[in-house]
Amino acid sequence: MIDLHYWPTPNGHKITLFLEETGLDYRIVPVNIGKGDQFEPDFLKIAPNNRMPAIVDHAPTDGGAPIAIFESGAILLYLAEKTGRFGGADVRSRTEINQWLMWQMGGLGPMLGQNHHFTRYAPEQVPYAIDRYVRETNRLYGVLDRRLEGRDFITGDYSIADMASYPWILPEAQGQNIDDFPNVKRWHAAIKDRPATIEAYRKGAEIQPAQSPMTEEQKKVLFGQTAKGD
Repeated sequence: MIDLHYWPTPNGHKITLFLEETGLDYRIVPVNIGKGDQFEPDFLKIAPNNRMPAIVDHAPTDGGAPIAIFESGAILLYLAEKTGRFGGADVRSRTEINQWLMWQMGGLGPMLGQNHHFTRYAPEQVPYAIDRYVRETNRLYGVLDRRLEGRDFITGDYSIADMASYPWILPEAQGQNIDDFPNVKRWHAAIKDRPATIEAYRKGAEIQPAQSPMTEEQKKVLFGQTAKGD
């Protein structure tokens, strides 16, 4: 059994995508990030960076004590190794998958996250920041579109690189015209139609049925924390 500490955000969806594809036995432990559940002491024992998702695998392959893992990329790598699926069958395929996973973790996710912050959540409109991150989003969409030329998925076969990237592609919310990126559009539609994707997002909707506008208190919880927790 795997405990998935989760909220339906792009990083949270990465893990449910994998778990639904493989059929691993798991249960969702909601972490309401708007209420500050990610700062609770019990959660910090699992995820010291006070960010979800995190997992606790109660049946690791070595037969030892439960293993706790935080950071979505690390979780995907662990699950790929545990199951022998979606992580590459040999050193060349693993290397290719891993470098695109790192591209998502180091570039696509953080830059698109800043896009979301300055276009949707910042208390004041900062034209330079909005332009900076919308443009960088456009550049990254272009990188992905070129990569998908002649490929069904990022590294050929469906992999953790695709699972990591897919939830972050939200063109309308990110100031992008998906028709400018036909390969991304095709790829995104193919993943959206996978039964595991449908089920993963259905479970997310059960946790958070509808997203209402973020309150000022929620913004303070999400964006106002310091090392001292205030």
